Amino acid sequence: MTYTPHFNQAGEAHMVDVSEKSITHRTAISEGYIQMCAETLQLIVNGTHKKGDVLAVARIAGIMASKKTSELIPLCHPLPISHVELSFTVEKDTNSIRCQTLVKTIGQTGIEIEALCATQIALLTIYDMCKAVDRGMVIKSVRLLEKDGGKSGHWQLTNSDSKTF
Repeated sequence: MTYTPHFNQAGEAHMVDVSEKSITHRTAISEGYIQMCAETLQLIVNGTHKKGDVLAVARIAGIMASKKTSELIPLCHPLPISHVELSFTVEKDTNSIRCQTLVKTIGQTGIEIEALCATQIALLTIYDMCKAVDRGMVIKSVRLLEKDGGKSGHWQLTNSDSKTF
């Protein structure tokens, strides 16, 4: 595998030239969690949070974030995103919500950062909407689960790849 750094011969930051790369279907799946007090989770689950449907707002925020990734990450290429899907799973045993994001494109570079950005912003939106009732929420374990497409092909997180912090 050839590594193309984000720095030129003079050590200056630059955007990697992907113009010679093949256009392929690319997908990425990421996940992350937000842990909170049981009472906060119950407000979200019951739909009784005074700010409204927390997960609906978080889903929209995640979709918007995926489309704005290149504006947030300095050397990230803008990509024509063809599909974004965020799903939330309530995990009552840990008072957590899991966010999983799937992002697709047809392009010359990967879509992993867009998936990770969508997950992070969706979780941060949950924090923002619920901070008045629970400032101790913790966003954790945001990571790439799978990617497909491009020269490197398919990659999937395995137990040996996974590290617990």
